[in-house]
Amino acid sequence: MSDIIQLLPDHVANQIAAGEVVQRPASVVKELLENAIDAKASHIKLIIKEAGKTLIQVIDDGMGMSVTDARLSFERHATSKIKNAEDLFQLNTKGFRGEALASIAAIAHVELKTKQEKDEVGTEIRIEGSEVVSQEVCVTPKGTSISVKNLFYNIPARRNFLKSNAVELRHIIDEFHRVAMVHADIKFDMYHNGSEVFSLPITNYRQRIVHIFGAKTNEKLVPVEEETDLVRITGFVCKPEFAKRTRGEQFFFVNNRFIKSAYLNHGVNSAFEGLLKEKTHPSYFIYLTVDPKSIDINIHPTKTEIKFDDEHALYAMLRSTIKHSLGQFNVAPILDFNRDASMDTPYEYKSKMIKTPTIEVDRSFNPFKDDPKENTSSSSKSYTSFKKEPTGGWENLYAGLETPETSSKSLENDFTSIEFESSEVTGSLFNADQEAELEHHITYQLRRKYIVTTIKSGMVIIHQNRAHYRVLYEEVLRNITMASAVSQQLLFPLKLSFSKQEMQILKEVQEHLENTGFVFGEITDTDVSISGIPTATTESEVSVLLEKLINDIEQEVPDSGFSLTDLLVRSISGSIAVKTGIALPKEQQQYIVNSLFACTEPTITPDNKPTFITLTVDDIDKKF
Repeated sequence: MSDIIQLLPDHVANQIAAGEVVQRPASVVKELLENAIDAKASHIKLIIKEAGKTLIQVIDDGMGMSVTDARLSFERHATSKIKNAEDLFQLNTKGFRGEALASIAAIAHVELKTKQEKDEVGTEIRIEGSEVVSQEVCVTPKGTSISVKNLFYNIPARRNFLKSNAVELRHIIDEFHRVAMVHADIKFDMYHNGSEVFSLPITNYRQRIVHIFGAKTNEKLVPVEEETDLVRITGFVCKPEFAKRTRGEQFFFVNNRFIKSAYLNHGVNSAFEGLLKEKTHPSYFIYLTVDPKSIDINIHPTKTEIKFDDEHALYAMLRSTIKHSLGQFNVAPILDFNRDASMDTPYEYKSKMIKTPTIEVDRSFNPFKDDPKENTSSSSKSYTSFKKEPTGGWENLYAGLETPETSSKSLENDFTSIEFESSEVTGSLFNADQEAELEHHITYQLRRKYIVTTIKSGMVIIHQNRAHYRVLYEEVLRNITMASAVSQQLLFPLKLSFSKQEMQILKEVQEHLENTGFVFGEITDTDVSISGIPTATTESEVSVLLEKLINDIEQEVPDSGFSLTDLLVRSISGSIAVKTGIALPKEQQQYIVNSLFACTEPTITPDNKPTFITLTVDDIDKKF
């Protein structure tokens, strides 16, 4: 039998390695930004075109590379970070495997310009599909500029798997956040299609978070700080009242590296136990500093998962530190009711020296000596004596009252003329006209979840949330397509704050939202004013509705306008549909039943879940 095992060519091996390192344009952005940080840059520019599919360029003012290093950097497993296996447990840099540039060069057109400060001229290298096209001397400023063009040009299947530009851009922004948030001592600029997206100056961690997520974030942050022999914990958690329905703003950093850890996330959630509303998640920005020997970074190609030596102790410390911070800043309730808050020691006093208090006494004070400044006439004016006028006898107290007979008659006349104010119920989910038409149907609510009604062949059990979801879906979709929605005006406009990316999404769907009944006032980069809302929505639901809508669009942004409209309608109708556990009056039960069977597709929800089941008489007879 002939030999069948053979060595792969280098360009094929590089493309296979690229499949692990480079999954989408955001992966390239992450690797290039980390290389710029390892080069000790103080200013990094990220330039993107068409969500990274056409161009990804990173320019830094770091130390640059020599001619030999520039050429060698594109070879596989060529790195300056480690020299032997023991160095893997003393890592203080971002990259160390030496795979990133080789993998990127295998699937794109790469152009590198670099120069060290001591050199007069720099080096320019062009590579296409792992092949060096040219290497020349060039004039370039100190540092490195690397451009990655036409990503996946030689792997059409991988390029076809990329999502729309909006989705890929959001993944790039996420990676940009993860790198920029932990390096507040570096200035970052980001541009997309020629327009500025971020300009982050050198600052501290708190201001870096505020610059990224908006000015309103500052009032939400509660500082967290603790230092032990095992770990140093710093960062911020958001107050419980600002918890979100999504997990977007949750960041862990270990030794200046972004990680994902479901175990540590559970520790943070347990610290907020009893403080959060149902189905909400806390926002946090936690920076952990541990001994590099106690962690293993090299267990995942993207280095976002880390193995800890003592994960249980870290969990307990993180949980107790956050609980202490919430109590220290009077965010969480405490059981000591006699505690005086003024006796608490603020965090900033922890490292201050104790000083002996000094008492100043006026030794010339004589309590028996009159104050010459005191003016008896003026002091007497400060007190007013009230004197009760005599009534002139107790009989006069009842003067002017009628006899019991006349008083009872007058009271009867008075009460007959009184008109009582009618209590009008507002904000109903259902129209009064439709409620009046449904009196003849018999319905029954089961467990505040199902509506049971009868038909000729048996009975119908309707899921109240799914049925109302379907009814509202068709109603909102009709309003958007016909642009004929009714809006209820607010007495005081709502002021809501979002990040720049979230506001960009809102602006994209603003016209669709206006067709559903929203009326927008002033819109800035981070704030929006709402003066009118759809009639089926309450004022308290608006922020939750918009937050869920933005999250839905971020997770599955469609390419076509029709799909975007459908996603918008599904998000709105799902948010305002009557929830399980709410008791419904007979009229509202009947309205849901009639409206459901008037729909064009009453059997399923927009998510393809059944809205009702039927039990015929034969089905019931079989049970007996």
